[in-house]
Amino acid sequence: MDQLFAWRARRPVALCGLALASLTWVTALAAAPAPVPVPPKAPAKAAPVAVAPMTTPQAFCDAVAHRLPNVSKAMCMRAGLAPANARSAQGRPLYQRDVISANAHLRVLVIGGIHGDELSSTALVLNWINAAMETPSNIHWRFVPLMNPDGMLLPKPTRTNANGVDLNRNFPTPNWDREAPSYWNQRTRNDPRRYPGPKPLSEPESRWLHDEMERWKPNLIVSVHAPYGVLDFDGPTVAPQRLGRLYLDQVGIFPGSLGNYGGVHKKVPVVTIELPSALRTPQEAEIRQMWLDLLRWTAERLGAN
Repeated sequence: MDQLFAWRARRPVALCGLALASLTWVTALAAAPAPVPVPPKAPAKAAPVAVAPMTTPQAFCDAVAHRLPNVSKAMCMRAGLAPANARSAQGRPLYQRDVISANAHLRVLVIGGIHGDELSSTALVLNWINAAMETPSNIHWRFVPLMNPDGMLLPKPTRTNANGVDLNRNFPTPNWDREAPSYWNQRTRNDPRRYPGPKPLSEPESRWLHDEMERWKPNLIVSVHAPYGVLDFDGPTVAPQRLGRLYLDQVGIFPGSLGNYGGVHKKVPVVTIELPSALRTPQEAEIRQMWLDLLRWTAERLGAN
């Protein structure tokens, strides 16, 4: 009992000492300088891999045709691709095909494979090159089936390019320096698949597309993606309500995206096709119907008739 009484007698002193120590710690913390915010770091790059040169259209078809759904090497060769005077981050050439009507008065740019793991998008564009050659229209078509060869040609294809950048977040939308890093950090929680890059147009692939828009001045851009199974649209005219079985479902805009930059900022209509699967194309009849619906919409809304 005496020991208990003695402990109780000493306890206020002990508690006072603890309170004094806590006060000293709080005072020191308040006097310490505020921490300096650390900007988000870029995701770690993948280990270097051997690069297929793809210096000819045949080499391109050799490298990609066996990876793509519903694409044979013979069909790839029939597309008649030519170098686009552009190279990827690892030095691979980008390829394009122009299909030009004798009475063309509209320019339409169709791109696929801006995300390397969306193989069906490249396959669809190659199928549409053949459709354009078979279907009369008053359009100058420019097809770029694979914008991100470095990402697609990895043993396991990646959304990002060889520098770990999401090319569809790398375009110079207004306030990119503030909005793109903030969106990546806060909304995607630094998802490496959606890293927008250290600055707008930091990547050779996005720089080429940006410059091509300035040089060639397309009246319409069609960007093919996967796998959400919807049709998106940005721009100043009335959107297509459907292409084949894909119905319009405008999902919003993102800092640095092509739809935001081209459709909202530059006022060039951008049709974004989200195929239902990244690894499978629709049936051939559906691919054809999507193409015919696109032709019908360009005739009605853009005057391609």
